[in-house]
Amino acid sequence: MPSQAKRQRKKESARARQEALRLAQERAARRRRFLLIGGAVVLILVILFLTQRSDNKKSTVSTKGKTTTTVASPAGSAQCPKADGSSPKTTKFDKAPPVCISITKKYTATFDTSEGKIVVDLDTKKTPSTTSNFVVLARYHFYDGTTIFRTDPSIDIIQGGGSSPSDPGPGYTIPDEGGKFTYSAGDLVMARTSQPNSAGAQFFFVAGPKASALDAQGTYVTFGKVTQGLDVVQKILGLNVDNPSSGLGGAPSRPVTIKTVTITES
Repeated sequence: MPSQAKRQRKKESARARQEALRLAQERAARRRRFLLIGGAVVLILVILFLTQRSDNKKSTVSTKGKTTTTVASPAGSAQCPKADGSSPKTTKFDKAPPVCISITKKYTATFDTSEGKIVVDLDTKKTPSTTSNFVVLARYHFYDGTTIFRTDPSIDIIQGGGSSPSDPGPGYTIPDEGGKFTYSAGDLVMARTSQPNSAGAQFFFVAGPKASALDAQGTYVTFGKVTQGLDVVQKILGLNVDNPSSGLGGAPSRPVTIKTVTITES
């Protein structure tokens, strides 16, 4: 009998060890499942965070029923925009874009303003770099929605390409190109400060003969000529309300908006 009881205790001890081993294996399996599920949750949260962060860098605007993407961070500095106008609206660049035109082609800019259309032949022969800069900005929709903010009958010009004369511009400046220039009705000219090589995006149209007062300087780069819509330029100048304190003539009596600037090449 004692030997039989001993054998019974050994069997019970073996069963207890097996049960303990089984419970330990189940606990280990549960821990593995927990770690896998937890890792998957963390991965999903990381993906959602990165997606939201990416979305926060973009916003959309609607232009004539067409939704485009506005890039909030500097972009386009090393890329030429698409010629079909499908590039996203970009208003800040980290440096001047490259030359993106061919001097063997003809480029025309059409300004669709709230006062009418102005069509300009751009000069790719004498001012290829200046013309390319304007084409790049137009194809990135930089000018869409900006205003003609200055009118100055004393020198027969209207100025735009931003929100005001102090507008910070696209984030870069370009070298002055060519010269010495003289100015006559229909010229499209880069605006800049009194400092050399300080043009960026702003421009002015010459509406009449008084702009010849700028000939003595001759440093403002002319890069285009109005072929249609000079009457629109003169109409906008006629809206002038003087602001002597500005030292820059005046401004239109009502807002004059540049809805779009469209570039065609042939």
